Amino acid sequence: MSFSLPAVAKLNLFLHITGRRADGYHNLQTLFQMLDYGDRLHFKADNSGEITLSCSDPSLNGSDNLIYRAAQLLKPFAPAAAGCQLYLEKNLPMGGGLGGGSSDAATTLHGLNKLWQLGLSTQHLAELGLRLGADVPVFVHGTTAFAEGVGERLQAVELPEKIYLVVTPNCHISTAAIFSHPQLKRDTPTMVLADLMQRNWQNDCQPLVEQLYPIVAMTLQWLLEYAPCRMTGTGASVFAEFPDAASAQHALANLPASCQGFIARGVNQSPLWAALTDTDSNR
Repeated sequence: MSFSLPAVAKLNLFLHITGRRADGYHNLQTLFQMLDYGDRLHFKADNSGEITLSCSDPSLNGSDNLIYRAAQLLKPFAPAAAGCQLYLEKNLPMGGGLGGGSSDAATTLHGLNKLWQLGLSTQHLAELGLRLGADVPVFVHGTTAFAEGVGERLQAVELPEKIYLVVTPNCHISTAAIFSHPQLKRDTPTMVLADLMQRNWQNDCQPLVEQLYPIVAMTLQWLLEYAPCRMTGTGASVFAEFPDAASAQHALANLPASCQGFIARGVNQSPLWAALTDTDSNR
């Protein structure tokens, strides 16, 4: 049995840091917007009892890859002989704040649950995914969502499905370094979702990242010529909403040489769910 599944990107339409916990993690309020663009994972079952992973970017082949770690989490639920060959088509930039690694892990959990016919529930997969990272559960559930806590308390949200241009400058930003920085803003008041939806949205990490990484500030300044823009996650990717694909394409055509970019539609349900249904119908 073999099939392929998408591992889509996300945007943080806003990201508020409301406090720091005793364990060092931060309490957040954020709105995760699923996109219809991302990486792609290929799954092939075998009876080797082994998990093998290869990637279009060979630097990602190691056992510390979240894909491999997600597969290892599911192995105890499978027969001893159950094995798989996994191949990752890497399209999303690393260190961009687009959730690529977390999304890859979530797609791995769903894919191997299907490939090995484990029958685990989505909630069970999300609980396993939380061991790998706070962003993994939102990709397991696969819906645009409001998140609280460290990002694990999720509430599905229906949003207009808009066109975004996502631009990533040529730099890699460590999420851990930003969240541990003493100058990070950590005191945004907690608000209910209805009030948040009426406010101008912001990313509490953005001022610090712009200060530490001038290339991010310059990229935002460039994109601002076309549309209001802000950063996603801890960066380095920034994004702007456009009224249509042609307008976004016009901006993309003028992309600075120091950046890469793509156009995507925001979706309320990840394309992963449709792809999982297709694998059922093609079996």
